[in-house]
Amino acid sequence: MLPIAIITVLSYLVGSIPTSIIVARARRGIDIRHHGSGNAGGTNVIRVLGWKAGLLVILLDMAKGLLATMVITRLMYGPFPFENVTPFDDFTLVQIIAGCAAILGHVWTLFAGFKGGKGIATAGGMLIGVAPVEVAVSLGIFAIVFLISHYVSLGSLSAAVAFPLTMFFRENVFMVDIEGYHTLIYFSIGISLLIIFTHRSNIRRLVEGRENRITRIPLFGK
Repeated sequence: MLPIAIITVLSYLVGSIPTSIIVARARRGIDIRHHGSGNAGGTNVIRVLGWKAGLLVILLDMAKGLLATMVITRLMYGPFPFENVTPFDDFTLVQIIAGCAAILGHVWTLFAGFKGGKGIATAGGMLIGVAPVEVAVSLGIFAIVFLISHYVSLGSLSAAVAFPLTMFFRENVFMVDIEGYHTLIYFSIGISLLIIFTHRSNIRRLVEGRENRITRIPLFGK
């Protein structure tokens, strides 16, 4: 059984596993950071190696978030080094901390010069256990925006914005009683802002009309 500090470090290390780099080297013997957009994420793997390899990377990245929140957290032992003043029980709070550590590990991976992916898939895996309805709505928004625009980045940004907005409307417009809402809403805004920050270069290219579009997904790679 482990204290919260070690849980956080382990979650960061799990998040740091550079899945896209590993898959690209195993499938093609290349460094994915030197091809396509240069990003070490699932979207770039789809662009360079095809949808099968890209989907594998996305699922593995989601699994990192799930592993941190659903498995590593169960090794928790001992009291918090601070008072839990949130409306969440101790275990849920540990899940949030571990999930955030995994996302940070994915974005700033220890094993690839602190340059990882955008954090969407890992955040999605982490949030499934915390806010499944909001995740489902965000995935729907992503799919709609991507199918219309063919910009993965625009779909990701739209999903990031939709996540806290969905939570806000469910609680305040549709009067759904979301447990821990007054803490979770700020957490969701923070996650969304982090995702927007990691997509800052994509935003610049979208504004300038230089962002890459995926109009065709190669079925068996190039």
